[in-house]
Amino acid sequence: MFLKMSYMAIVLFSLLATSWSFLEHDSWITIDLHHSLSSSKPDHFSHRGNISIPSLNAGLSTVVQNPLTAAELDNIKLLAKQNGFYRLRATVSYPNGNVQRFLTSSKACSLLMAQFNDVLWISLDPYGYVTGVTASQDLAPKSSECSTDDIQQVKENNFSSDVIIRHAELAPVPDTGSFIQKFEREREARERGEVRDTRGFFAKYWMYIVPVVLLVFISGATNQDAAK
Repeated sequence: MFLKMSYMAIVLFSLLATSWSFLEHDSWITIDLHHSLSSSKPDHFSHRGNISIPSLNAGLSTVVQNPLTAAELDNIKLLAKQNGFYRLRATVSYPNGNVQRFLTSSKACSLLMAQFNDVLWISLDPYGYVTGVTASQDLAPKSSECSTDDIQQVKENNFSSDVIIRHAELAPVPDTGSFIQKFEREREARERGEVRDTRGFFAKYWMYIVPVVLLVFISGATNQDAAK
C-alpha cells in the first residue's frame, strides 16, 4: 500500500511540474515597460519601452525605449525635488499566453544623477518563469539627495539600460526512487524469509516488556499506599 501511494505521489508531482513549466527550458519572453512620473497621479503609467529576450539560456536581449518628452523630464525632476520615487511596471508575456506583472521603484534623484543609466535585473525560476524584475542605477550618486542645481543641470532624456538575467539553481532533492526500490527489495526478501531478524531479545519484544514493567510498578506503589 505504501509503495502504491509513493508511486502515485511521484506521478502527481511530475504532472504538476509539467503544467507549471515550459516543455523546453530555453524559450523567449517579452517585457513591456511602463513608468509612473507624477506624484499627483500615482496610478497613471506611460509607456517607456519593451525588452525582447529570444533565448533565456543565452541571456540575449534587445531593448527598445522611448526618449523622454520635455514634460516627462520635468515630472521626474519634480519627483526628485520632492524626494519621491520613480516607479516602473514590467509586464512579462510568455509563449504559452501567460502574463505576469511586476512593480519596482527607485529614488527619482538617483535616476537623475545616473543620467538615466540603469540596470534591469530579471530573475528566473528553474522552469523559465520570471520571479522578479528589479531596476537599479548603474552609477550610484554621491549623496541620497539632489540639490536644485544638480536637478536643473540634467539634460539627458534617453534611457540606457543593461539587462541582466539571473537563473535560479535547483536545490538538492531526495532520491525517492532509490528509497522505494530498496523498500520493495526488503519487503520481498522478508516475504521469502531471506531476511533474518538479528536484533536482541529486548529490541524484539520491548513493546511487550515495557507495559508489564509499568503495571508491576504501579501495582507495587498502590500496595504500599494501602499498607500505610
